[in-house]
Amino acid sequence: MITSVTLLVLSLFALYIGAGWLVRGSAEIALKANVSNLVIGLTIVAFGTSAPELVVSINASLTGQGDIAIGNIVGSNIFNIAVILGISAIIHPLQAKRQLTRIDIPLLILSTVLLTVLFWNGTLNRLEGSLFLAGIIIYTAFSLYYSRKYEKKVEENKGELEKQPDPWYKDVLYILGGLVILIFASHLMVDNAVSIAQELGVSEAVIGLTLVAAGTSLPELATSVVAALKKNQDIAIGNIVGSNLFNILAIAGTSSIINPIVAKNVNYIDLLVMLGLTVILLPVVKTGQKISRAEGWVLLVIYLCYLAWLLRDLI
Repeated sequence: MITSVTLLVLSLFALYIGAGWLVRGSAEIALKANVSNLVIGLTIVAFGTSAPELVVSINASLTGQGDIAIGNIVGSNIFNIAVILGISAIIHPLQAKRQLTRIDIPLLILSTVLLTVLFWNGTLNRLEGSLFLAGIIIYTAFSLYYSRKYEKKVEENKGELEKQPDPWYKDVLYILGGLVILIFASHLMVDNAVSIAQELGVSEAVIGLTLVAAGTSLPELATSVVAALKKNQDIAIGNIVGSNLFNILAIAGTSSIINPIVAKNVNYIDLLVMLGLTVILLPVVKTGQKISRAEGWVLLVIYLCYLAWLLRDLI
């Protein structure tokens, strides 16, 4: 048990390092390619911080561990909204741009509804996965198109970048190094998470929804909390919205295409908690166009209640 916990902690640390390298290399290349800061926040940074979820769910899907594969996605989306946005709002109330309430959050709600409906029977097949994967391609293409409206910000960011130029090959090395670490750490994490679940006598679904989901969300937690401390609300909120979109469309899509997902213990309650938190995100953000400290505390309390329900047999 001690060995499994130690290896799990090491794998979490490795996932955090790998995601950081991936985000750094990708963001630098994006700036050099004239991609706007807005798109970098909503896509590259958000997708990069979701890389741990991607490799963990794909690895779990390949080994037939459907509860961990889907539990990681559902649990991460719950954790991202309830815990990360909650803590970030408590640190500093989060002001949201209108684009989030008009485009990105409604798209996230639509994607979450679709996942809830399609996975209601406990399975996600290749055709359904293809639908999600097509969605992330369309969303990314739209974001790149939309970024043309922010060319001024791109030039400002690019000007800052050129003050301390880095060779492009260094960015590529960061990306490749980050991917290698992520792949290795994901295998380590899944194997030891399963071992811990067996030793504690809890289902793989509970481990996936809690320990694995929270662990793979460490990059999002670090990014949003630091952004909140620096009063950069756009990144704090945009990172979570983009990450949750990526979790559903790219991760659920890719994992189910590689191997159809079958989960026995991720049930309708988990799906409804994820859907409920996603749906209330829109009115919460629209209230004064921000998430207040009080609302941040409410989100945290909701997660603690959900966690108590999941671990009721151990308490």
